This record gives sequence, C-alpha cells and structure tokens, in this order.
Amino acid sequence: MAHPPARPDPSRNPGRRRVQTWGGPVREIKAGDTVWIPPDEKHWHGASPASGMVHIAMQEALDGTHVTWLEHVTDEQYRVPPEA
Repeated sequence: MAHPPARPDPSRNPGRRRVQTWGGPVREIKAGDTVWIPPDEKHWHGASPASGMVHIAMQEALDGTHVTWLEHVTDEQYRVPPEA
C-alpha cells in the first residue's frame, strides 16, 4: 500500500493490472488506461495473477516526501477478483 502526499499520475503499459483504494472495490486496469489517485488516498496497484506490469508514475513531492510506503498487500487482498 502507498500513501502519496501529492497527486500521483500513474500511466500503465500493456497487460492487465489491478488497483484498489482503501475500502473500495478492486478494479481491473487495461492497456492504455490512466488511473488518477487523489492525494492522501491509501491504495495499492499491481500486476494481475496472470499478467506482468510496467508502472510509470509522475508525482510531485510535498515537503520533500514523494510517498509513504505502508504495509504490504496481503495474499487475501490480492486474490479478490476485480468488479465487473
């Protein structure tokens, strides 16, 4: 999980991935999708079980901090299927 203090602007390359904000549904991200996560929104994103992921993020720093890394995503969280 991550908690960036400023606006990240992740853009993702070919493959299928997943993103979830804290307490929200797991969403599938496809090639060409752009995901915007508001500042201070606790979330995770990563590859799907069957696909790799390339992650490119442009983000700002706030008071010298780019991101605060939080706990690892559990296997249980990762295995939740994305909503249709």
